[in-house]
Amino acid sequence: MFDTKFVIVVREDLAQWQKLNVTAFLATGVAGAAEGVLGEDYRDGAGNVYHPISAQPIIVLCGDGDTLKKVQTRALERGVPAALYIEEMFSTGHDAANRAVFAEFSPEDAKVVGIAFRAEKKIADKITKGAKMHP
Repeated sequence: MFDTKFVIVVREDLAQWQKLNVTAFLATGVAGAAEGVLGEDYRDGAGNVYHPISAQPIIVLCGDGDTLKKVQTRALERGVPAALYIEEMFSTGHDAANRAVFAEFSPEDAKVVGIAFRAEKKIADKITKGAKMHP
């Protein structure tokens, strides 16, 4: 049904609240940047309108720090646009501070805790090689 995959990979050693937080932030990054990700508004039986959500399934995987670094490198090498969350962003409190701390690191020294992207299925599978489903 879909020729693309919407994938989020989260570092497996994070606290539960951190995994949920990173997943939520990364999903909005991909949804906001990729045309056609969001579906139509939802309407309940009483006529109340709710925001649209992703029109395609989102696959959430996990891996250790090395796996996430490899996923980041493969995405960069293939020119796949991605949303990235680094460990230092947990110590900030707002978007401007997140961007400031993010800018201090290069791909080689960033402590990646989450990455999300949407790409053609075969490319997505190659990029996420080594990541696994959450237990």
